Amino acid sequence: MIEVIAKLPHGHVFLSGEIVECSITFIHPPSPNHMVSQSFTDAFETLAWASAQILCQCSTDSKVTHEKEKLSPTFADTSLGTGLHENGTSEIATRPKILFCDLRLSPGQSKTFIYREKIPSDSPPSYRGQLVKYSYKIAIGTQRVNSPVKLLRIPIRVLPLCEALLSEASDLCNETTEELTPANPFLEIRQKEKPLDLALQSLQNVTARRNPNFYMITNLWGKVARFCLFKPAYKLGEDIIGTFDFTVATVECVQFSVSLQCEEETTIDVHNENSKQVRVITFSNHHEVCLGYKYTQLILPIPLHVTPAFSTKLVSLKWRLHFEFVTSTHKGLSTPSLEDTNWQAPSEIPIETMVWSLPIRLYSTTPMHVAQGVHASNKHKLIIR
Repeated sequence: MIEVIAKLPHGHVFLSGEIVECSITFIHPPSPNHMVSQSFTDAFETLAWASAQILCQCSTDSKVTHEKEKLSPTFADTSLGTGLHENGTSEIATRPKILFCDLRLSPGQSKTFIYREKIPSDSPPSYRGQLVKYSYKIAIGTQRVNSPVKLLRIPIRVLPLCEALLSEASDLCNETTEELTPANPFLEIRQKEKPLDLALQSLQNVTARRNPNFYMITNLWGKVARFCLFKPAYKLGEDIIGTFDFTVATVECVQFSVSLQCEEETTIDVHNENSKQVRVITFSNHHEVCLGYKYTQLILPIPLHVTPAFSTKLVSLKWRLHFEFVTSTHKGLSTPSLEDTNWQAPSEIPIETMVWSLPIRLYSTTPMHVAQGVHASNKHKLIIR
């Protein structure tokens, strides 16, 4: 018997273009004392080979026609490809890396290998939508002689990075500055920053920048409220904060609700409107009865498990704030004076409902932040008997 233990030392969440590191240990457990091998060779366990690669599976709704070229045509011919029996097609398949050939382990002996692979920068993110799903796994395959292939699949999550941030980071890395000062051997040599680190810095700058935008919400009867959104760009785990000003209103707002929604749209045939499919998924929601209010605020959390905005040849994902206002023009809703002690609220009021959607930009955050909020096992085990 051989135990295969795989660990992710840096967590299970990664960014597009980041290097994945996985520690893979093969252990031959010690035999019990009462068992005595018949020969010297019986005490050894032998594996013919072991390899690892990163796979991205894409599964679609039955109504979505999916025709695209596979990025890795050799995937189906590899030993790992023949062992996968999962729904969907291969979207990304990195070239398999051989960990070893002909490994012999005596009882109590173990051998550890480090697998490193870069996630392609243009790969889609992990996403579980209603029309399209992208899922990533590290597939570790091994085989005994004249035995079937055994697979250990380690699920990982990949977050997208905006192309504009990546291009800006690459431009900064390509810039060369001439050193005008003489070289000092006692000064520490400053290492060149990586494009991924610069992209995270750009992401932090974009999402931290405050740029209040004011929106006057009106209907056919007049002004309903004045809404202020403090910034248009957010990252995972942040709170969306806004304020409502009803002092400018000429129409009474009875209640309102705000929802954080993502809009999933297929992009198979852009020119054919009939082939498009759109799904709207609601996450956080804020509801408040605001009759008689002058001011109120909105605090809407962004979950860590959602996928930021992205676009592929198959699907595009956008984010928005969806507002629903319940208004009334009934005169009995006017604020009574302090001297009016006989005032009674109307038993019935005519209402109207109006909806409005405001697009927002949602970006990724640091993988460590997501891994701390969304717990998952970083250790996986396979037993080969």
